[in-house]
Amino acid sequence: MTWTFRLGHLLGSELRVHATFFLLLAWVAAAAWAESGPAAALENTLFVVILFGCVVAHEYGHALMARRYGIRTPDITLLPIGGMARLERMPEKPGQEIAVALAGPAVNVVIWAVLIALGATTEMGALAEPSNPQEFLGRLAAVNLFLALFNLIPAFPMDGGRVLRALLSMNTNRVRATRIAASAGQIVAFLFGFLGLTSGNLILLLIALFVFMAAQAEARDVESRDLAEGLHLRDAMITSFESLSPADPMHVAAQTLIRTTQHEFPVLDGEGRLTGFLTRQALFQAVAEGQNTRAVGEVMVQVPALPLAAPLAQALDALQQAPAVAATDLSGHMIGYVTSENIGEMMVLRSRK
Repeated sequence: MTWTFRLGHLLGSELRVHATFFLLLAWVAAAAWAESGPAAALENTLFVVILFGCVVAHEYGHALMARRYGIRTPDITLLPIGGMARLERMPEKPGQEIAVALAGPAVNVVIWAVLIALGATTEMGALAEPSNPQEFLGRLAAVNLFLALFNLIPAFPMDGGRVLRALLSMNTNRVRATRIAASAGQIVAFLFGFLGLTSGNLILLLIALFVFMAAQAEARDVESRDLAEGLHLRDAMITSFESLSPADPMHVAAQTLIRTTQHEFPVLDGEGRLTGFLTRQALFQAVAEGQNTRAVGEVMVQVPALPLAAPLAQALDALQQAPAVAATDLSGHMIGYVTSENIGEMMVLRSRK
């Protein structure tokens, strides 16, 4: 994900934060300062930081449960509207998916229980203007309980939507179950959007947009995987392409971009072995910075390589972390490659047969 910064590596996952998260902190601090002064600004900013620490714990709940089933979580990203744990794949067995989905809200329930045990107040009137540790903890406890309940709404992309999908898939196929849960998510998004419009709540509108798009993306991903069933990398790969060499200057890459329709360019050594890929975004950035003579090998990125007979679903998993996946023969020579775009085009054609 672009516009993210690395915070560190914890429990097998890279922890990242989106740049807009700092805008949220600035907005919270400015609003509190304008209303109640610097002390309130500091307190509210601290509250948001601790709250997002609870969000990180929620996401690690998913990640650690997924690890029990052999599923890695490459990274966890903090966004202004919450967190996102990117699992390398979703569990296929309903019981495993339910366990992974419920692990996140369970963490928030545990945090809520611990805060109550530490003396957090549960009086709603006291939560409005926290002025002592018990009331501060009370606010934190209340929000954690809300996070747990909100995430149990049976609609994508909430955890409850994954539970619903898993339960439905016990009696129907996974694609149909996903469509039902995704439709529920879009209905919830419309409700949030309506409430946001009528109340003038911008945050609710942003949540509605995120829920709608995430539900749509989930349905699209599962349908793609269903269409990819039984297909291999060789069935979808691009075999007619222009390549670059690591020593080529960026102005040569720019000329190649102009005369082709490619968005990514394989970078091959003198023997035809893959050394990396140059993306259009990296090319644009280098040209914009005046690096026309810089070598392609200094800008290229590494991409995974799979054998021709690899399942197409494996390539889809790899494309979550890379701009392309190369297809190579036994000697390491590149035969072709796939991108999310060209696989998507193939899926559209297959769905219309």
